[in-house]
Amino acid sequence: MIAEFHGAADLLDAVAVRPVLRQAAEDAGAVVLEVRTHDFGARAGFTGVALLAESHISVHTWPEYGYAAIDVFMCGACDPRRCLPALERFFRPERTEVRVLARGGRP
Repeated sequence: MIAEFHGAADLLDAVAVRPVLRQAAEDAGAVVLEVRTHDFGARAGFTGVALLAESHISVHTWPEYGYAAIDVFMCGACDPRRCLPALERFFRPERTEVRVLARGGRP
């Protein structure tokens, strides 16, 4: 699942997003192995990843555009769509675009 948050808030705090990534993963039924973030400083946004037993959730922010790009890749019984409420509560986007991509299908 790819989510794009337009007109988003809280695009600068790489520390505050860590528990949100953990909660989003748990809401989807995933097992969190580790959550890491990196602040680019100078109000330049951050990147973060929740490493999951089922794959990952990543977020990249561009505060100058009010934009966050979120990628959710999961396998098994997890439901990536269940990540969205926690992420939307944190980032409070004015508009959300979501695309779900089927991966690894058999021919």
